[in-house]
Amino acid sequence: MKLLLIGFTEEEIERIAKLGYPILPVPEHFRKLTLTEILERTTEDGNLDWTGERFVIMHDLDNEGIKRVIGDVRKLAEGRVIFATTTETNLSWTLEELLEELRREDEYFRAVREAKKQTRGKRGLFLDIGNVK
Repeated sequence: MKLLLIGFTEEEIERIAKLGYPILPVPEHFRKLTLTEILERTTEDGNLDWTGERFVIMHDLDNEGIKRVIGDVRKLAEGRVIFATTTETNLSWTLEELLEELRREDEYFRAVREAKKQTRGKRGLFLDIGNVK
């Protein structure tokens, strides 16, 4: 089990470390490495707050562990955090490729949530055909 912390400040990393999870703060110079290569590393110096966003990549956790990590980190981190897990497929991706995919997915799901929010309680001709004579 390991949590890759990307884009977090040193203060946030310290707070998350106190939760007791094995963590690896990911410096900017890891961006071209694959997830497998990163998971084999230990902490290294470098720019940690480099993405403009924050990501937690969870490796080797079961569903209960994932839920627990998400809840715990959300309580400690300020602002938005994008959570993901490693998969057999994405372990061979570079960190840069994974972050780009996570950004696209996040943008898509935010747009879906916004569309649902805007249409909630509204009726349109495409839905309200009961009054047609």
